[in-house]
Amino acid sequence: MTDQPKQQNQQEPKQSVFTKALITGFTSGILWSGLATIAYYFNFTEVSPASFLFRSYLQTEWTGTWLADVLAILIVGILSLVSAIIYYMLLKTKNGIWPGLVYGLVLWALIFIVLTPLFPAIPAFLDLNSDTWVTTGCLFILYGVFIGYSISYEYREFNETAKSYSNEQGV
Repeated sequence: MTDQPKQQNQQEPKQSVFTKALITGFTSGILWSGLATIAYYFNFTEVSPASFLFRSYLQTEWTGTWLADVLAILIVGILSLVSAIIYYMLLKTKNGIWPGLVYGLVLWALIFIVLTPLFPAIPAFLDLNSDTWVTTGCLFILYGVFIGYSISYEYREFNETAKSYSNEQGV
């Protein structure tokens, strides 16, 4: 046995809010694009992440397989880092679900209305059925709320912890 007392209140090393925002971005990209792929397989939507990333530019057999869907999910996770950085830079101080909800809707409109001409495999917005509008809109809202609420919560927690430490030390 050792003579040293066990430290039961050991804390894990602190990560910066920016690092946690990146982790949140990657996780949300994987989660919500995975759910979008499942929605595509169950015909809730006419498009999937692979439709945007692969089927629009490659007319090969493998783009219709599960491998294309898995690769698309991973790529969306990586692209979601950019989305998390943008939210972190612009909206990290906003509390509640509303900023994330609006952020998700703006991303949805940007991708499905503004950027649709860049993706030849995606029908024009008005040619998509209402199931696709509702399903993808809801997924983007959930994506935005997930990113927004997580990043703003971590930012707030980090600042409150920093304030409590400075108050304890009399600063």
